[in-house]
Amino acid sequence: MIHLPLVRQGPLRALTTRLAFAIGLVLIAVAIIYTDRDGYRDVNEDGLTLLDCFYYAVVSLSTTGYGDITPATQHARLINVLVITPARVLFLIILVGTTLEVLTEQYRKGLRVARWRHKLKDHVIICGYGTKGRAAVSALLETGYDKSRIVLVETRPDAIRQATANGLAIIEGNATRSSVLKQADVQNCKAVIIATDSDEASVLITLTVRQLTAGQVRIIASVREQENAALLKQSGAHHVIVSSATAGRLLGLTTTAPPLIDVVEDLLTPGQGMALAMRSAERAEVGQNPRQLETLVVALIRRGKVLPLGGSDNPSIETGDMLVYIKDENSTVAGLSM
Repeated sequence: MIHLPLVRQGPLRALTTRLAFAIGLVLIAVAIIYTDRDGYRDVNEDGLTLLDCFYYAVVSLSTTGYGDITPATQHARLINVLVITPARVLFLIILVGTTLEVLTEQYRKGLRVARWRHKLKDHVIICGYGTKGRAAVSALLETGYDKSRIVLVETRPDAIRQATANGLAIIEGNATRSSVLKQADVQNCKAVIIATDSDEASVLITLTVRQLTAGQVRIIASVREQENAALLKQSGAHHVIVSSATAGRLLGLTTTAPPLIDVVEDLLTPGQGMALAMRSAERAEVGQNPRQLETLVVALIRRGKVLPLGGSDNPSIETGDMLVYIKDENSTVAGLSM
């Protein structure tokens, strides 16, 4: 099942709202009739009780009109013309509108899904909307990625509600099943991020994605245990992040060298301090030593491989290289605000 971002109230809420309007309309009619009950005549000629007023209001607004209770005085008939008849029309509008709302809700949802599929391309699929999945979404949005190009796959109802409330499209289902990934249009996506809480599920999802895409889609997976990282790479993952090992190294750095963890957090927190960035090498930079550039380059990416810098013999920049450098986020923000 596909859950798109909420843009309007749901059918249940619409039905409840219209039912409240209908009940309120009946109560208003009852109050008017009961106030002027002496102007009405029933077949028993014993006067109208409160229950009789409810009965007359309901059969009048529903256009049933048995005729056993009728307005007898001119004042009561005038009230019927000016109040009860317009209320009857409004009551019918509420009933018909509610019926149409229920009947057309599925059609509108199908139309929205069709339009969403038509516009969906070059998107990122994130399997799992737990702590890691939410962090991945935040990182994509912070780098300027369009929210409409993020598709989540999740099974937990609470996570589905949270994702739709945050304006994200989500596929309800198990990401290990090919039919669910096909609903997310995995064949035409840009990348698949696997952020589940189970290493076994991550391996199965990786195998399924590789089978559906013939290895043409980049797969980024997260695992809890280091020993499962090699298995994920063998299954087809291009990048594997070991969450427990990474967290353990950060904890160790905090103990032995506390300032280093501050630097790492600064690099990973966008919008303030330092940040890692990547760009293509310019033509004028080809052949130069990366350390001689104005920007602080920390690595070169050449044909998909990372070439670290820092030794005595640094590689020269070649055409097509990508430069990984550290930029000052504060100066960037300041420059934008000027």
